[in-house]
Amino acid sequence: MFSRVLSLIRKEFIAIWKDPKSRALTIIPPLLQLFVFANAITMEIKNIDMVVLDRSNTYESRELVSGFSSSKWFRHIKYVENDKQLEHEIQTQHVQMGMEIQSDFADKLKQKQPTQVLIIVDGRQTNTAAIINSYALRIIDEYSQITVPQQGAKIQTVVRNWFNPNLEYQWFLLVSLITLLALIITLILTSLSIARERELGTFDQLIVSPLTSFEILLGKTIPPLCISMILTCFMTVVTLTVFKVPFVGSPWLFLLSVFVSLLSIVGIGLFISSLCKTQQQALLGVFTFQMPAVLLSGFISPIEDMPVFLQYITWLNPIRFFMLISKGIFLKGMGIEDVAMNYIPLLIIAVITLSVASFTFKQRLD
Repeated sequence: MFSRVLSLIRKEFIAIWKDPKSRALTIIPPLLQLFVFANAITMEIKNIDMVVLDRSNTYESRELVSGFSSSKWFRHIKYVENDKQLEHEIQTQHVQMGMEIQSDFADKLKQKQPTQVLIIVDGRQTNTAAIINSYALRIIDEYSQITVPQQGAKIQTVVRNWFNPNLEYQWFLLVSLITLLALIITLILTSLSIARERELGTFDQLIVSPLTSFEILLGKTIPPLCISMILTCFMTVVTLTVFKVPFVGSPWLFLLSVFVSLLSIVGIGLFISSLCKTQQQALLGVFTFQMPAVLLSGFISPIEDMPVFLQYITWLNPIRFFMLISKGIFLKGMGIEDVAMNYIPLLIIAVITLSVASFTFKQRLD
């Protein structure tokens, strides 16, 4: 028995090593994921962009702002002139934090009276918002310890978390999980479609049928897309009814966004399926793409804190834009103008992946 088992083990090792695809999928994914994990995941929030509305415009207010600019956590500080500009910068996610300094800031310090500083944080990323709040409070506290004792006044910090006032972590988690589960469902359904035909031996029947390669791909695209749309809508309804997560945007705009996002993911799944001969290889291909896509989506760590070259790579990741749109429509009612800007990279990814999948499929037919 030991000899038979040993022979089987030896045969499996040889089979895996002799197959170029299995050998590549065994060696490359762990190394790739180790590299991505090491660079993309960080529990420290840096490179924070903030906007400042300085109504005081005095030496004291500029000294307070310099405390942020000189810290290691904040990257760019943009000045605006009114509330509307400040609100726009935060809503469009150009910055993660805003600070408003009242016009009587310096006067109250000199008169030894309490004064307030307003901190506004984008609460859609709950963990990031909480950390940014702590950074801001620490910098203002350090400024108070240096300046205020000499004046005898006190600085009161008022913190507001927009789009998620109480920083409910479940809001962020559930909306993100909808996009991640939609990714997994769509990739599995599409990646197994053509590989299943090859493995079961029915692929030859498709080749000799009157169907063209485009018609075959279309037939392989529509069912997974419809199933994924239905399941995504079901998960959304459960999130709204069971977990009571607020939905403040347009349902029709959300459905359109889900369709565009899933279309880009379908292209990736079909490309994986067109390259694989077995369902096992297809599942390995899904795993190879899935983990880096999740890590580079901003779900675990903010994209702004990743190395610059990884930030460029995230533009090829449909989950980044899918998650951004979902949270924007769910929690802040993102309008068509802002959503349309995120449709552009999704549509480009869809066109490229579907075209490459079609080309690869035709080459395999030949």
